[in-house]
Amino acid sequence: MMNAAIKPIRSEEDYNAALARIESLMDAEKGSPEADSLEVLATLVELYEEQHFPMDLPDPIEAIRFRMDQAGLSPRDLVPFMGSRAKVSEVLSGKRPLTLHMIRALNEHLGIPAEVLLRQQGASFPETSEEDWSKFPLAAMAKLGWIEKGRDFKDRAEEIIRNLIERAGGSNALPSILYRKNDGTRQNANMDPYALKAWCWQLFATARETSLPVVYQEGSITKDVARNLVKLSWSKEGPKLAKEYLANKGIYLIYLQHLPRTHLDGAALKLPNGTPVIGLTLRYDRLDNFWFCVCHELAHVVLHMKGDTEAIFIDDLSLRDVKTVELDDKECEADQWAQEVLISSEIWNQSSICSKPTPSEVVELAHELGIHPAIIAGRVRKELHDYRLLTHYVGNGEVRKHLEKVIV
Repeated sequence: MMNAAIKPIRSEEDYNAALARIESLMDAEKGSPEADSLEVLATLVELYEEQHFPMDLPDPIEAIRFRMDQAGLSPRDLVPFMGSRAKVSEVLSGKRPLTLHMIRALNEHLGIPAEVLLRQQGASFPETSEEDWSKFPLAAMAKLGWIEKGRDFKDRAEEIIRNLIERAGGSNALPSILYRKNDGTRQNANMDPYALKAWCWQLFATARETSLPVVYQEGSITKDVARNLVKLSWSKEGPKLAKEYLANKGIYLIYLQHLPRTHLDGAALKLPNGTPVIGLTLRYDRLDNFWFCVCHELAHVVLHMKGDTEAIFIDDLSLRDVKTVELDDKECEADQWAQEVLISSEIWNQSSICSKPTPSEVVELAHELGIHPAIIAGRVRKELHDYRLLTHYVGNGEVRKHLEKVIV
């Protein structure tokens, strides 16, 4: 009798029919056409079952206990892999989650598959990294709400930071230059590189939470366009309007509080897709500082990041007044561009404001230019190197309250 044609298994009905036919062929003689049919059917059924009835992975704790029974191990024998008797007890009782460090040790020394411990079919360990995960300022990050609060930050440091990196777009999202000494930026020599990387990852993660209404076009930001941005400073909600204005040009403007030892005012970066991101820490909550910092970072986007997603500028603007800090050409260019956008050199040189820095003169010039008096006052204080002048005109406490909603 001729064998019926073997067909693909596409439905549960086909699956049941294949099982019935396999049962009828179980006694087939080896090497016969029926035996060949049995082998093909068994393969098709196995493939169908893998796709539609995947076996659940065993619970990691059950897998550990099973391996302990097999090898005759006691909880004390797990201390080298988990760190202490207390941790072993908490893990086995389900009160403490396994960390990546524990999982790697259990895989290496007890042979428990990674996919079982990670609870994911086909899972493998993340690539090894040179990062010292424990050096990231986890407590400070939790205080700012960037990561969940909890105990044992040190034990879970790798998982926490890897999760942040994933939210930021992956390990390749940030420019590679961030991972080495970057002499092309106005960085404080005492900056903590781990805190800086955490801040930049959080900046990207924050940007990726929302989309912009338009795609950034290189060349779209001219000095006239930037001056229109500055004119928004006259409004009481100037910082908020600036964020919206730049969003409509395809540029993120994000307030992200600084971490300890970052010594950071602002930064200019690009997402991997080329979208510019301007980050501000507002460690000095003043309008004069805000508008200069925005224009300075915007200058980097316009002048120094053309078609380059690897460029990154990290700025401690307080270093502008430190004579021992070597001047960088790009930082000087950004300073000059920002100053011209805020107040043109022609207008500034024609003004007598520096020789007569009175409140009335400041307000009058600000009214003439259609910008906030804080911008005038800040420029006067900077040029005269006298930061006791016009303290009531620089807009203390007038920025964060308009941008604090972007904090995660």
